[in-house]
Amino acid sequence: MIHLSSSNKNAISPTRANDFPGWYQEVVKSAELAEMAHVRGCMVIKPWGYGLWERIRDLLDVEIKSRGHENAYFPMFIPLSYIQQEAQHVEGFAKEMAVVTHHRLEQRDGALVPGGKLDEPIVVRPTSEAIIGASMSQWIQSYRDLPLLLNQWANVVRWEMRPRVFLRTSEFLWQEGHTAHASSQEAMEETMEMFRVYETFARDKLAIPVISGEKSQTERFPGADRSFSIEAMMQDGKALQAGTSHYLGQNFAKSASIKFLDSQGELKFAFTTSWGVSTRLIGALIMAHGDDDGIRLPPTIAPSQIVIVPISREETTQAAVLDYAKHIKQLLEQAVFSDEALRVRLDDRPIKSVDKKWQWIKKGVPIVIEVGMRDIESNSVSVRSRLSIGETDNVGIDALAPMIENELVRIQSTLFKDARDFLDDHILCDNLSFESASSYLASGKGFLLAKWCGSSVCEVGFRDQGATLRCLPSSLEATGSTCVVCSSPASQDAIFAQSY
Repeated sequence: MIHLSSSNKNAISPTRANDFPGWYQEVVKSAELAEMAHVRGCMVIKPWGYGLWERIRDLLDVEIKSRGHENAYFPMFIPLSYIQQEAQHVEGFAKEMAVVTHHRLEQRDGALVPGGKLDEPIVVRPTSEAIIGASMSQWIQSYRDLPLLLNQWANVVRWEMRPRVFLRTSEFLWQEGHTAHASSQEAMEETMEMFRVYETFARDKLAIPVISGEKSQTERFPGADRSFSIEAMMQDGKALQAGTSHYLGQNFAKSASIKFLDSQGELKFAFTTSWGVSTRLIGALIMAHGDDDGIRLPPTIAPSQIVIVPISREETTQAAVLDYAKHIKQLLEQAVFSDEALRVRLDDRPIKSVDKKWQWIKKGVPIVIEVGMRDIESNSVSVRSRLSIGETDNVGIDALAPMIENELVRIQSTLFKDARDFLDDHILCDNLSFESASSYLASGKGFLLAKWCGSSVCEVGFRDQGATLRCLPSSLEATGSTCVVCSSPASQDAIFAQSY
């Protein structure tokens, strides 16, 4: 079920087949994406990893703003009383909240200890519905103030007991949209619009196919009327929730008193939504596209799409080779991929070229170009694609730009096709008995598509196998007509899987 490595020599040890979690950690380290920080459960995102987040942020920000949303920023400190206003919300996040109780440090017996106890404890932002709702209640007075379409790029804190870099950390980065509307229909349309934005973004930018659908009641966002998610399959068969969009109804509007006068002068509660993605998308990129030589990045999301490595063993030729490399860089920066100028980096660090090549392979750069004196003499370059790292193509300068553009298109489409084929091959949709379904899910080989009767008992029927109901897929249909758990008549289709 693991994609074969593209080379005989593996740069990453252990391999995916031998130890997938260990492979993941080694890719994060070798690709210089991030490392766990000095505070337990937190991470330091290194420049290459943060470059990936910047690409995700910048591309998605364009999509969000094009739909009329505006970016804002709200405090990361939330009064406890604001959180308490929504009981379901508290219940969903209470065990993950970090709480500030003091506002200064004091010297006592030679040690620093907390002093100045706060009159009211402050929660460090786990999500922002409570505090954004408080502002919305002040800003919204009339139907003329609606819809209010806000987005925030921020960090959040959810105290994580079992951290894994990018996937589950105590602090992480994310995007969270919050909107208020005059009608339920308009709010629901907003929820589904942003849900489709995430689905399209995963497919077209991250080259990750996803299964889209509504969350079941147990898996729903705390306080929401309806929740929708995109579920991606990783190469170990587990699901990763890659994005969510929530129709909150009037629940948060009532707790935060978000009211407006409609056109008839009647006072009503607004209907609100929230939706978001986080830095766990970087984890998804690693586990969906990586091989035993490191990560493989889709060109649309790679911070640098092409890296040029000068090769010169003689000091007397170094200047000429470097000048030639700079010329190639300038030439390629005039080319275009996916409506953007190519992102080209020249790596002229004073280290061995073979070491630089393998560093960039592990980092997942789509194309590495090597240039030396022979290339200058032949007016060409050596091109190495991340899809076939053991091979190089000698390409003349005149044909270089169109060749690179075509290869980037091929890499993007191939990564998506590989992931799509893997997903299709690891969704079991046979009409299984409960015992057979349990055995399959316990093995962690992939997703189970099956009928579900809708009961809360059957919803958690595979808990002992470490599997949950991921979503009710909108475009997949299971075989059979009875619930996979209780065998009673069922019409709902459900995806069950182990997950991150």
